[in-house]
Amino acid sequence: MSNEATPSVQADAAGTAGSGSIASFIDHTLLKPEAGEADVLKVCAEAAEYGFKSVCVNPIWVKTVKNALKGSGVLTCSVVGFPLGATPTDVKTFEARGAVLDGADEVDMVINIAAARAGDKGALIDDITPVAEAVHAGGAILKVIIETGLLSDSQKVLACEAAVAAGADFVKTSTGFNGGGATVEDIALMRKTVGPGLGVKASGGVRSLEDAQAMIAAGATRIGASSGIAIVKGEQGSSAY
Repeated sequence: MSNEATPSVQADAAGTAGSGSIASFIDHTLLKPEAGEADVLKVCAEAAEYGFKSVCVNPIWVKTVKNALKGSGVLTCSVVGFPLGATPTDVKTFEARGAVLDGADEVDMVINIAAARAGDKGALIDDITPVAEAVHAGGAILKVIIETGLLSDSQKVLACEAAVAAGADFVKTSTGFNGGGATVEDIALMRKTVGPGLGVKASGGVRSLEDAQAMIAAGATRIGASSGIAIVKGEQGSSAY
């Protein structure tokens, strides 16, 4: 289980405007399908320079990122079942296992969104559990993307409860590709649902230092953003993932 959800960490980050505190919360993200090796290496160099928590990329780039970040202290993160969450569980599990074997320290999986919308908690647990087991067997951690923009509040709670029951380490708001994005209200609801023991990742539409601080104050312990540099510089980012 993640231990990043401590109140003291949240308070310190929310109360500090300097880039040093915020940078360590950021998963520097590049998930655009057209991104090439030069783009990926550029993001890795930026992450090492600014001290971001991780670089989050599509699975084909995990080995590249792991090699580029060697010795930097920055983690390697991969997405699974991305961005729709509509692949079978065994495929997600295979994909997650492969990402960890390639060097991923963290895996962000998309849930079966249809199951969440149908209120089928059992199906969600069945979808997440094998992926969590595969990720943990490789010594990595699992973040579960519930895609808040497509769910009602009761469905968000159900999805978070399923993630807890399935052994996830984090719950995460959004892919950034299916409409909506992180909101302070959703972060607060997710934090209330999972309690202090799990991480909560705000992702999608976090483009400024003020956005990031608001999410952290509401209970986020990680920020997924392609605008990480703008955030730490106190500027306004504009690009999506």
